[in-house]
Amino acid sequence: MEAAATLASFAVTADAIAATGSKKAKVRLLADHLLALDAGRLLLATRYYSGRVFAPGDPRTLNIGGSSLSTVLREVTGVDAAALSAAYRRHGDGGDATAEVLATAGPSRTHQGVDLVDIDAAFSAIAEARGTQAREAVLADLLRRCSPDEGRYVVKLLSGDMRIGLREGLVEEAIGTAFGRPAPEVARAVMLLGDLGAVACLVARGETIDTPQYFAPLRFMLASPVADATEAVRRMGEEVWVEDKYDGIRCQLHKSSGRVALYSRDLKDVTEQFPEVVDAGARIPDVVLDGELLAFRGGRVLPFRDLQTRLGRRNPSPAVRQAVPVVYVAWDVLLHDRESLLDTPLRVRRHRLESLALGDGFALAHLEAAVGADAVDARFIAARARRNEGLMLKDPESAYTPGRRGLAWLKLKRPLDTLDVVVVGAEWGHGKRRGVLSDVTFAVPDANGDLATIGKAYTGLTDVEIAEMTALLHDITIADNGYYRSVRPEIVLEVAFDAVQPSPRHRSGYALRFPRIARWRQDKPVDEIDTLERVAAIAESQSHDREQLVDPAG
Repeated sequence: MEAAATLASFAVTADAIAATGSKKAKVRLLADHLLALDAGRLLLATRYYSGRVFAPGDPRTLNIGGSSLSTVLREVTGVDAAALSAAYRRHGDGGDATAEVLATAGPSRTHQGVDLVDIDAAFSAIAEARGTQAREAVLADLLRRCSPDEGRYVVKLLSGDMRIGLREGLVEEAIGTAFGRPAPEVARAVMLLGDLGAVACLVARGETIDTPQYFAPLRFMLASPVADATEAVRRMGEEVWVEDKYDGIRCQLHKSSGRVALYSRDLKDVTEQFPEVVDAGARIPDVVLDGELLAFRGGRVLPFRDLQTRLGRRNPSPAVRQAVPVVYVAWDVLLHDRESLLDTPLRVRRHRLESLALGDGFALAHLEAAVGADAVDARFIAARARRNEGLMLKDPESAYTPGRRGLAWLKLKRPLDTLDVVVVGAEWGHGKRRGVLSDVTFAVPDANGDLATIGKAYTGLTDVEIAEMTALLHDITIADNGYYRSVRPEIVLEVAFDAVQPSPRHRSGYALRFPRIARWRQDKPVDEIDTLERVAAIAESQSHDREQLVDPAG
């Protein structure tokens, strides 16, 4: 096999990219490697460098978790669980820990080099395998053929986190550098196709693309957060368009030539999970829509936790569909027939959306104009009263820019509440937080005074606070279980969150949605923290259906 086509060559280049802090050097290293590959391997390598195994929109998943990886590594290398755990703690990265334990197997393991095509075949076999043991067997066979450096990148790809300092924008630059194309042209193609591998092949052939493609999901346009209405108006101007920020799942709908497909925020194909939306979509014109899937019954939006019961279920039964019906709330149209609307002002796109007369199974996001901070504040208060997350604020003259976060769309969203909780456990961080205990599990007392866990958080503290807390967590450790430490309940945190929802994973029966640490309450004793009774009260206050604030779709 050609040297450039091997995983070993990929690993050498990736290590070199990780070792330099120069963006120009990273781009040059990657461009040189891409230029040496044939079309098939160019497709794979470009995806792999960006941390993806399959193309966006590909419904396949690998389903190799930490437990399975640990089982495979112990089988392949002969190391015990304690040694494997220690390696992970040293590196804070599954790939680097894998390289260490593969190296311990020494000369008893032989490897002859692995081609990128072999890696693709193995990943495909893992995705198609039925059952945990079958997936583990394929992975074990692959890792037996890998050198430590090759094994490092197999596991990095499994985790979807390369950690070599290669942002997607640098991969775009490298594609342009390798094949002599302007960076904006490459960026535009990535915007439209979403798949860096496909873009690399397109550019290598000297081709361009100007319009979105049906069933090639685009990156979603992103909104920038703002703290309050005054900041929103200062950034966007006095007149803005406002929509409620719904508590559902972002979804892109593609309809063309009788086929309907749905793609989630991470560009995964979720079509089989929502057959009623597919049935409704079969009756509409050929379009690409941006919008939200909501649990919806009798003209009212249901809580997100109801929608959660639908997530991940392929081909749900009629009983499930009846228990939690869903509606597609559209707020943008990106492609109509074969006409791209990305560069058309939102004001015009909204008119086109309304003219589609989408009909049953669809709704339109309710849209209002607001002038001035006071008007935005009033609409925010009304949105929260409807138990929605907040507001989306949009510039009516804005284009749709896939994958970009600018000031054309803003989101105004405040935490539902905060709770004072106590830390009962901590996990070792990884990546930049390698070597510190940064992921903390927290709890509140139940009616008997026993601590019941309600969540885990790892964001909100400064590096200085994390270092200080790590030292304290060492001192108050009750049990060291490798990855996880149980600690005496002494550290009080104020935790912000978006919602309280039922959860069988925690003894409390509840979990906080999107928890983040607001501050370390070093001033507060443990006997003054919040209780499970208050958590239950907050959950109860959210349990009612939301008022409808969507518009008819035709």
